[in-house]
Amino acid sequence: MSAISWIQCLTGALSAFFALGFVINTFAVKKVGPEYQRWGYPDWFHFVSGALELLVALLLPATVTRPFGIVLGCAIMLAAMATVIYHREHPRAVPPFIVFILLAILGWTMF
Repeated sequence: MSAISWIQCLTGALSAFFALGFVINTFAVKKVGPEYQRWGYPDWFHFVSGALELLVALLLPATVTRPFGIVLGCAIMLAAMATVIYHREHPRAVPPFIVFILLAILGWTMF
């Protein structure tokens, strides 16, 4: 029986998080659309956000592509933090900050 490492668990959890982000941004338009509009993004931007999150979810599991997924995921989380902080929604910056830290830990394990 093979033991699953904490790195595999973290990678799986982060992939699932970004896959969920894809589903929410792409298909829950009535929920996220008004938020993106309130923040000043164009009507279609939630589709871009969802597509980028799907790309991260697909890049993270494979060791070869994981660094690209980590960098893109960190960029997405930094953009999310910047958006909500700019609009003075500071408590909403906590989840992307946590995901950013988890991605950084995952990246640290690769070196």
